[in-house]
Amino acid sequence: MKCPFCDYSGTKVLDSRSANENKSIRRRRECEKCTRRFTTFEMVEETPLIVIKKDGSREEFSREKILRGLIRACEKRPVSMERLEMIVSEVEMQLRTTAHAEVESLGIGEIVMEQLYPVDEVAYIRFASVYRQFKDINMFLKELTQILGKHDSGLLRDK
Repeated sequence: MKCPFCDYSGTKVLDSRSANENKSIRRRRECEKCTRRFTTFEMVEETPLIVIKKDGSREEFSREKILRGLIRACEKRPVSMERLEMIVSEVEMQLRTTAHAEVESLGIGEIVMEQLYPVDEVAYIRFASVYRQFKDINMFLKELTQILGKHDSGLLRDK
């Protein structure tokens, strides 16, 4: 580590402690030449997550895009912003634990729907209608029939 004051390459660490909710380490250092002290932060560098769109184009993963879609789906529904943020965090965590640098947008949508369904079924249908691009009422009815089938088979709890 170079000293920011004299550019000398030798420094020693005086103190280390966790920072940013254990996501980084704060180190207090001292230059071995000029003896001035300074602070550095060390954190894990996350590789960018690339999304492969339906048309084959690629773009960097955006938490904000997912959140905007969830907000639209949950408009006038009793779902808190905090809950939507938790869904986005869970989706991102699942994607990053796969150890793949590229993911298809179709897979992201499925994970979002999986997380949204137990929170609000109406919001789930709204999200699914945009995500799956329902072309007509028959596709919409098919999705509703599947949901009703899950209720009838006792797989879902009563709300």
